[in-house]
Amino acid sequence: MFMGGEAKMYDVLVIGAGPGGGSAALHAARAGLSTLIVEADPEVGTPVHCGECLSELAVENLDLEIPDHVKALDVKGIRVIFPDGTEKLLTEKGYVLEKHLFERWLCDEAIKEGAELSLHHRVTSMERIFNSENQFSYWKIDGKGEGFPLECKSVIDASGVSGAASKLLDMGTEVEVIAGFQYEILDVKNDGYLDFYLWPKYSPHGYVWMIPKEGGRANVGLVTTDKKGAIKYLNSFIQDTYLDGKPTVNPPWRPDGVKVRPFGGTIPISGPRSVTVGDGLILVGDAAGFTSPLFEGGSHLALWSGREAAKTIASALQSESILSKDQLMDYEKAWKKTFPPYSKILKGKTALYELTDDEMSIMARCLPEELGNMSPLQKVAIGLRILVRKPMLFTKSVIHVLLSFGYSRAKFFGW
Repeated sequence: MFMGGEAKMYDVLVIGAGPGGGSAALHAARAGLSTLIVEADPEVGTPVHCGECLSELAVENLDLEIPDHVKALDVKGIRVIFPDGTEKLLTEKGYVLEKHLFERWLCDEAIKEGAELSLHHRVTSMERIFNSENQFSYWKIDGKGEGFPLECKSVIDASGVSGAASKLLDMGTEVEVIAGFQYEILDVKNDGYLDFYLWPKYSPHGYVWMIPKEGGRANVGLVTTDKKGAIKYLNSFIQDTYLDGKPTVNPPWRPDGVKVRPFGGTIPISGPRSVTVGDGLILVGDAAGFTSPLFEGGSHLALWSGREAAKTIASALQSESILSKDQLMDYEKAWKKTFPPYSKILKGKTALYELTDDEMSIMARCLPEELGNMSPLQKVAIGLRILVRKPMLFTKSVIHVLLSFGYSRAKFFGW
């Protein structure tokens, strides 16, 4: 980090080595930028915070060639299960990942391209340096770790939902979060679908999932706004369903001898932060509030935004532009143009959780077996069925609920 007693000047500092950070570092290094990743944890990829799914479309969109060793299972799509047991399919191929191995692979690819990685390094101070004309010039960064202090021309914040830059710079933006926890369970049969249960009894304002892996392993977890009661709800779901009595184990990335316990964390659910760009700064992934609101998928969004952030900074540096907020606004324009309409999805999600179990099930029975690529005629037929069976559902914005399901598909960065 130091040359001749002076701090080395990097083109890009990436805070966090998750999917957003790994993607940003890989594409920044490919563009020929001197790139440093700082990761607060002692190793990349652990602890795992999510369900570990990624659609095939996401892989194609991002030009990734994922190696077999990071895949836990090839899957056919998602099965949505409602309170009365009604099942509907969203058939879209994808993968269940060994997320810790995937994130390590992504960072390794970045390092092969010339990026550097410093583990156990936590940023605690960010200071903008301005030139004589009061224009942004570069960053002075300090923190915990022997590599600090350092200097850089730009920062990509991929620090996760905690939002390091947003906090340290007091950017005045907040995100609402939801708690997500899961166990790894053995002897779970699967038919190649991810199971998402919309079952308020077990996950108030959230859902339960069963994400299968090879060899009968599965991640079984939930998200709920009731953070304190999350583990209790999850244990109840397991005890009351076909999962009762199946062995619960620690995931492979935990050390031997550690007591079996769930793993997970918090997920942003309120949509993007109101500010995702500043002088010399771009926020990506969870740090920017990017998750698909209904089912909280975030990896596709993180990978895409990391790549776009790197491309934006590389373009600005190559044109020898000052990395002002205005100069980096192309990034914000790009994600607003590309990502789904968050406000519409959030409206549908709110309406969904205002339905009773019975109303949710009636709505489900009006849907076609396959939720992907519904034609306009099918949508009209759904509306007519709902009108006949439960016209009061229209007063509860059920149409917004149906739209939110559509926007949860892979092509809208749903997973």
